[in-house]
Amino acid sequence: MNHTNQNSDNIKLTKREIEVVKLLIEGFENEEIADKINISTHTVKAHISGIMKKLDAKNRTEAACKALKLQLL
Repeated sequence: MNHTNQNSDNIKLTKREIEVVKLLIEGFENEEIADKINISTHTVKAHISGIMKKLDAKNRTEAACKALKLQLL
């Protein structure tokens, strides 16, 4: 079994993670994301970290690309 092939069936983002990744895709920085959805920048970082882990992404750009590719939005 090849674990590098991901599909959206086994990846579940929370509603908040989906909000955050949508804003990532739009190019917003952590502080802007925090302001837009009324959470702290620390919480934004935690969400991005969780998103990256779930998507096995090395950085926020890769996470955004994978979220789009897997149609998680």
